[in-house]
Amino acid sequence: MKKLGLAICGSFCTFDELLPRVRSLAADYEITPILSRAAYETDTRFGLAAAFVRELRAICAREPIITIEEAEALGPKAPLDILAVAPCTGNTLAKLAAGIADGPVTFACKAHLRNLRPVVVAVSTNDGLAAAAANIGALLNRRNYYFVPFGQDDPAAKPCSLKADLSLLGDTLAAALEGRQVQPLLLG
Repeated sequence: MKKLGLAICGSFCTFDELLPRVRSLAADYEITPILSRAAYETDTRFGLAAAFVRELRAICAREPIITIEEAEALGPKAPLDILAVAPCTGNTLAKLAAGIADGPVTFACKAHLRNLRPVVVAVSTNDGLAAAAANIGALLNRRNYYFVPFGQDDPAAKPCSLKADLSLLGDTLAAALEGRQVQPLLLG
């Protein structure tokens, strides 16, 4: 069974959509959850952090990685076949594009990439067609980064917002493991 690191950032509005996908992926992958501080600690109008973490723990049958020290071990030990950042916020996109590793998610990516293994990005940001566009472009141009196909989630009310189609996460993981970007990348 392939080993998947699932790095989750604080795009809280996607958590309800993400959890069924994680359940589905658990049939094909041994999943290690990796949580940003925001995802691990923040209660929002979308739900309580403790409830989200509890459900994730139950699905994955393991404790999430929540510190830089725990994430650092992903490099030398190379325990993952693939790493997905889903959802990936604009803040995390910027850090990945700039090579900043200052939390468990970004450090997990850095540690995983040192072994030349694939990182799948599922964009979820309100400024994807604004400030975050340059960061998306930078990562699209880098080796070992693959994107879950994405598009505008609400062009009328949020014209700069981009969101990955999480129903394509499994297909994107499979393609990335073969060194391919799933297509089409941009959804209409």
